[in-house]
Amino acid sequence: MSMNVGSSGDGSGDPEVMMDINTTPLIDVMLVLLVMLIITIPIQLHAVNLDMPVGTPPTNNIKPEKIQIDIDDRSVVYWQGLPVSAQELEANMDVVGQQASQPEVHIRPNKASQYAVFANVLSTSKRKGLTKMAVIGSEQFVQ
Repeated sequence: MSMNVGSSGDGSGDPEVMMDINTTPLIDVMLVLLVMLIITIPIQLHAVNLDMPVGTPPTNNIKPEKIQIDIDDRSVVYWQGLPVSAQELEANMDVVGQQASQPEVHIRPNKASQYAVFANVLSTSKRKGLTKMAVIGSEQFVQ
């Protein structure tokens, strides 16, 4: 705390009015509030709590069936190595989509094929309810 002692230089004998505010108590209060804030904030953990199953999982000896769909550089679609038309592709996907355990469908487009043909294969598979899809050979599109 500060205190003004003495008289002013004008000879009136009245003490001069101090115009500065004492900021020391304000800083003390601010520091106390900062310490309280730091103490009350919970520690943030960078972890996700998961309930994992206990024990060994059963072994699955059944390997899923794989359907290979290839699209060559002339945009011809092949189902398991045999060329198919758009109607035959839809019929084959309809049969596969009706199965209880769907096989994995691997689509392998050629870099030179038309995108419209690839998009048609993807949209047909979505319409027919196929859920296990994979695009194979995408590393050829990285430049």
